[in-house]
Amino acid sequence: MTGHAAFVPLLLVATASIAQAGEAIDAVQPFYDHPGLELEASARDRFVDPARRILDLNDAIKKGGEDGCLDPALAFDDADEDPNQIARTLKLSESIEGDLAKVVAAFKADGEVSRLEWKLKRVDGAWKVADIVSMSKDWALSQFNCE
Repeated sequence: MTGHAAFVPLLLVATASIAQAGEAIDAVQPFYDHPGLELEASARDRFVDPARRILDLNDAIKKGGEDGCLDPALAFDDADEDPNQIARTLKLSESIEGDLAKVVAAFKADGEVSRLEWKLKRVDGAWKVADIVSMSKDWALSQFNCE
């Protein structure tokens, strides 16, 4: 019986670790399940600054009747290819250090491999997107000039 009692706390620790795994990926996956989600005002609660500030500036431009300052396919690295085709090749990986995480999205688009790094912050227990950086092209959401 003593051996079993020692096993129970170990099992609980292992279960807690499994429950934590994938949380950052779970915060990014919806942007691939619903193309264009990052530009929808209803998704603004998924972001923190500096990304949120840029998205809010883009919204203000669009309210003025202009097209906005952001590409409509941010999550897809500005690819012209069908998002459903890209989603079939999508691979997500994460690294977490405390309240910061990086999720790398790799996929094939326009005949080439594209890679995006999603930078996330844990805020009140939930992962929020702080920035999106293309590792294949030369852009970062935080660097867009939307003023």
